[in-house]
Amino acid sequence: MALIMMRSVAMTRRGFFKLKRSSNGIRAFSSLLTSPPSKAVFYERHGPPDAVTRVIEMEGVEVKEKDVCVKMMAAPINPSDINRIEGVYPVRPPLPAVGGYEGVGEVLSVGSAVKHLSPGDWVIPSPPSSGTWQTYIVKEESVWHKISKDSPIEYAATITVNPLTALRMLQDFVTLNSGDCIVQNGATSIVGQCIIQLARLRGIHSINIIRDRSDLHLQSSSSYRVGSDEAKEMLKRLGADEVFTESQLEVKNIKGLLTNLPEPALGFNCVGGNSASLVLKFLRHGGTMVTYGGMSKKPITVSTSSFIFKDLSLRGFWLQKLMNSDKVNECRNLIDHLLCLARQGKLKYEMELVSFDDFHTALDKALGKLGSQPKQDGFGICTLITCSMTQNVRQEPQETQVQNPNGSLCLPEGSRARCKAHLLKPKCIM
Repeated sequence: MALIMMRSVAMTRRGFFKLKRSSNGIRAFSSLLTSPPSKAVFYERHGPPDAVTRVIEMEGVEVKEKDVCVKMMAAPINPSDINRIEGVYPVRPPLPAVGGYEGVGEVLSVGSAVKHLSPGDWVIPSPPSSGTWQTYIVKEESVWHKISKDSPIEYAATITVNPLTALRMLQDFVTLNSGDCIVQNGATSIVGQCIIQLARLRGIHSINIIRDRSDLHLQSSSSYRVGSDEAKEMLKRLGADEVFTESQLEVKNIKGLLTNLPEPALGFNCVGGNSASLVLKFLRHGGTMVTYGGMSKKPITVSTSSFIFKDLSLRGFWLQKLMNSDKVNECRNLIDHLLCLARQGKLKYEMELVSFDDFHTALDKALGKLGSQPKQDGFGICTLITCSMTQNVRQEPQETQVQNPNGSLCLPEGSRARCKAHLLKPKCIM
């Protein structure tokens, strides 16, 4: 925000506010502080996201004494974001609304009663909060969690929903020890990739199920599809012990495919339908399957014998419910832990950075258009590239990284990245 200093009064585009100086920047002590005008992804009704969303200019809003004005740096497009716009997600913001639910930004200004944040701090909404698809956002201090500025920006923007889901599910349902085993479908999703890596760090083995896919390679300048063999190799590099396609599991004795691995005590399902049944078949007696998604939109069918003779348990996990409880501070500590792993290179998933101006291209990509796999595939939504936008965007050899399955990053205007491609196409498409 451009400020014209005139004695102890500064002027914004929307009005005047008094201010005092601190060692970290400008802190307002009048309620007349307003945010800069903002660009936002806006929708007035529920429906297909590519039909109901539009990018608009929004006037600045008042920054009250307990408020923090944040300049957003990056925000992902997650499947749950799409579901909210479609009107099918259980919890939705009132209409009209601005899209987005997580992201990372830099504190621009703070109200007079704000105690723990200062201009220049990096923050994420924790619990996640609606409206992150805009260039400037104003919310109360309690919404924001300060993070280390050493965090790679793409991980900071995406750490809350998917990696935290993976970590909590590994911790909250079954006591797992080194040498134990888990099984999951949707293994190429961001949650699936994180489960593989977090389990491996604890010495826990993983059996992973992926959908069958054609072994297609580079098809055009705007389309890249990963075949089954290539997907398996990518997951193995992350630490997966076994990776099977669904068709490989069409056998009578599914556990006969395992060699030196123990029967899994815990399974994760984000697909439903037949894929969920395959997870159940792997579980040992007394095992638990946790469902956290239903990308196929097909119901889970469980045989009577699975309950009677195997004593299996079926559970559900919803991160939003957990983070709206008394576990917010605990979750924030886990987020810091996950960001530490990302800084150390122990938690990896590749994303694509693009200008906010190209939002609708990004949305088409996330919806499974432009040659990408359908979103329920959980893979191939984004091109594997790195962008040298800031020193905090991690540059790593691509043989250790995989494609982003769940979403891509929207960068506010003025933060267009200079992109450098490795292995795949250089064009930045969200």
